[in-house]
Amino acid sequence: MPIRQLSETMINQIAAGEVIERPASVVKELVENALDAGASRVEIVTAGGGLNLIRVTDDGSGIPEQELALAVARHCTSKLSDDIHDIRSLGFRGEALPSIGSVARLSIRSRTAFGDSAAEIGIDGGRVSAVKPAAANRGTTIEVRDLFFATPARLKFMKGERAESSATSDVVKRIAIAFPAVRFTLTGSDRSTLELPATSDTPEGRLARVAQVMGKDFPDNAIAIDAMRDGVHLAGHVSIPSYTRANALQQYAYVNGRPVRDKLIAGAIRGAFADVLPRDRHAVTVLFLSLDPSTVDVNVHPAKADVRFRDPGLVRGLIVGAIREALAGAGIRAATTGAAGMMAAFRPGAAPYSHPGPAGGHRSYEAAHRASAGFDLSCSGQRPLDMTYGEPGPRFNGFAETEQAAFNTGQLASADARAGMAEPAEALLGMVLGAARAQVHENYIVAQTRDSLVIVDQHAAHERLVYEALKNALHSRAVPSQMLLLPEIVDLPEEDAERLAMHSETLAKFGLGLERFGPGAVAVRETPSMLGETNVQQLLRDLADELADNDTVETLKERLDKIAATMACHGSVRSGRLLKAEEMNALLRQMEATPGSGTCNHGRPTYIELKLADIERLFGRR
Repeated sequence: MPIRQLSETMINQIAAGEVIERPASVVKELVENALDAGASRVEIVTAGGGLNLIRVTDDGSGIPEQELALAVARHCTSKLSDDIHDIRSLGFRGEALPSIGSVARLSIRSRTAFGDSAAEIGIDGGRVSAVKPAAANRGTTIEVRDLFFATPARLKFMKGERAESSATSDVVKRIAIAFPAVRFTLTGSDRSTLELPATSDTPEGRLARVAQVMGKDFPDNAIAIDAMRDGVHLAGHVSIPSYTRANALQQYAYVNGRPVRDKLIAGAIRGAFADVLPRDRHAVTVLFLSLDPSTVDVNVHPAKADVRFRDPGLVRGLIVGAIREALAGAGIRAATTGAAGMMAAFRPGAAPYSHPGPAGGHRSYEAAHRASAGFDLSCSGQRPLDMTYGEPGPRFNGFAETEQAAFNTGQLASADARAGMAEPAEALLGMVLGAARAQVHENYIVAQTRDSLVIVDQHAAHERLVYEALKNALHSRAVPSQMLLLPEIVDLPEEDAERLAMHSETLAKFGLGLERFGPGAVAVRETPSMLGETNVQQLLRDLADELADNDTVETLKERLDKIAATMACHGSVRSGRLLKAEEMNALLRQMEATPGSGTCNHGRPTYIELKLADIERLFGRR
């Protein structure tokens, strides 16, 4: 077949195949155009999941009548200067409208603030109609009907109406978070409406918009982020370690106001939370990166979903460092959702009384079965506190005050359990985790604050404390290394060997001594002692891959931290150990002073807090 010039319609349809993947892609392009036009109100209406109808109405600056024909021509835009690296708008290619018009029936009706009337233009499968007068308010209304009617093969790849509507809703929410001062409304054919009222473009307003999108629980379980490094500014919020999700769909990232799904940012978030989250849980984040447009390339993806940073190591280091610093500075906090789950478990009817107990025969169930054989009402927990039945013998005085005397907070050990020092009860009750009152099931510490009840998992809590102490000792000095009897030669691609050699000083601090050994190999002479016998070949390949992706050596650090976590697990207070009141209070004080102690090394919560108001609701007092 001879080489020939493609028709304009065919060129636009090829572009549409890259840019217009599904109805949500159309909504994204049209909403971005509205925001670039300075709109303060954006209304979206869809039908048939967006395949039958998409209508986007805004109150922006509008398009002059004489420019409507250019607006639907390929590579015509008002958003780009002569410098492709100075992009300060969401759109810039001038491809969206002609691409949409080539695969659907598109109409544009617009009026400027100073125009006497509106004008309208249409495209039907690539055929452009003449501009004609129309009636409209200030702004622009773009209507897309019968999406992909001109390319029926694409329709076979569309999902159901509900799935397409859900994708459209996600796109609108993702954009809305970055523009809190704009009111967004999304209406579907099932009469469901997503309405996001405008707030203000302030930190409080942005957090209010985030709450509209992600739910009111997020602000109560979030930590503010604000950091700057070498001209790159990071702001936003991240969830506390005990507030997580099963997937990463609620991780929102923005670069100069543009929503992106970038692997580097996602990896940095994962690395920042690696110590405090289980592998199958994900943090909830909203992060805004602001930097010079010339230092980031947003023209590397057809849909502008990915970006490329000039200095990826700087961006990754900023995100990881800022999040870890914020987590450390936030102190110890429990997720508010934990109390909600605890209340649900306490409500009447939450657990049946006829539970047969675990197959292994837990001793609490066995004790209950033994007690039921010879039931004595006078010994029952349901008896009146002063009941004697008129019979001679000791009176029941309710709770055993003498046995509980050890937990009186009048004279308890201080925060660091120094001998001879004491704190009044009021001071202990004013601490974050309060004063220890009892130990139940030989594993859980029950503590009291002025306005809440706290239950602590002693093994999980002490595990975190030991782990943090081991990490501090590990990273405060050079990691001890062991000399190999014979250096191990690892063959690698030339570029990987060069990267490892460039980072040899950093690797030496972690106990890994290596040097170049010819053009495509490195010689390993020392390995970290903590690793014992390790697969040096695999370790170096993993490090080389990470250096290629992120320009960091976190793999080696993570392996050492994993060993420290294992040592902490086996060296911490075991479940089943009875603790004195002084030991319990010392553990609570250490938790308050240790960053990240709200979760253990495996990401499980170390304590749950139930507010007094919640307890009163359980008993019908509120």
